[in-house]
Amino acid sequence: MRVVVFSDTHGNMAAADKIVSDNISCDHFIFLGDGINDVEILRSKYPDKSFFCVAGNCDKCSAPTSMVIELFNTRILLTHGHLLGISEGTDELVKLAKKEKVAFALFGHTHKRYYKQEHGIYLLNPGSASLPKDDLPPSCAFMDITPYGINCMLIDLT
Repeated sequence: MRVVVFSDTHGNMAAADKIVSDNISCDHFIFLGDGINDVEILRSKYPDKSFFCVAGNCDKCSAPTSMVIELFNTRILLTHGHLLGISEGTDELVKLAKKEKVAFALFGHTHKRYYKQEHGIYLLNPGSASLPKDDLPPSCAFMDITPYGINCMLIDLT
């Protein structure tokens, strides 16, 4: 089962819509903050899709800034990361992920792609869907969850 992960659209509705329309066969989308209003529009346009969202530092809403979900028997931490000091490093993210007993911790905020295993936990930042800061194209990520394991891929939005 494929899950599409994206973050930091910052009002770029064209980028947000392209992510869903290019992956219309996917049922589950994870948004990691800074553009939550874009996702509200997507929810209206694609009512049959499931959107899991956390708020970022630029979002003015009541959505949580972190949450744990379970998809296909996999516990996943979602956070924007700004309250965990993610711009300075992953230590606090890893601590929270261990406390929550998750296999994956997904975050945004830095606008930079990141995928590594640290202390037994997979950390994934899909980069920014509209304003990347890593000299790479705008991006999202795929998580392919199978009975044999999970594969993650960082994808250019071209």
